[in-house]
Amino acid sequence: MSLEKRLFSVLVVSSTEKLNTSLRSLLNESHYRPICFVSSISAAEREWNERAYDFVIINSPLPDDAGLRFATDISQSNDSVVLFLLSSDIYGEFYDKTSEQGVYLLSKPSPLPMLALALDWMEVTIKRLRKIQKKTLSFEEKMVEIRVVNRAKWILISELKMEEPDAHRYIEKQAMDRCISRREVAEEIISTYS
Repeated sequence: MSLEKRLFSVLVVSSTEKLNTSLRSLLNESHYRPICFVSSISAAEREWNERAYDFVIINSPLPDDAGLRFATDISQSNDSVVLFLLSSDIYGEFYDKTSEQGVYLLSKPSPLPMLALALDWMEVTIKRLRKIQKKTLSFEEKMVEIRVVNRAKWILISELKMEEPDAHRYIEKQAMDRCISRREVAEEIISTYS
């Protein structure tokens, strides 16, 4: 277990004071911060454009919209986990529309322990999303390094008339001898011969 405590930012979209009060009691500022409460989808969209949130909790219906499109758009961004609260009589209809988008649904009224459990699920999901994003970034960085090194090898082949294995060994040896990355060596070669 990590000693670093993660804070999760939360956007609550709800026009119901009773639910807002319940959520305020659950969203302890030592674990959730910042916490923003808005009462309409239009206000939520403005807030989202200002800042991305880890968790978005939508209490449907809202004065200006049910919030379904906003929920699915946010969920597809892969930056946030969305919990959509709705009445049990339309749960099935909304489930069909949101399940593939990764939106968590919870029928109302939901007792406080159920909301706490939903927050736990959301936390697990956001941590998993962050790990996937980190792996994707490292993979992309590796692909960039391979492209840069290959470009430098082709420059060595064309400018210094090296064979491909010799160019590869040259870049590897330079990186080891100088204690720098292969990419840094490759970038130096590219800048020298460009």
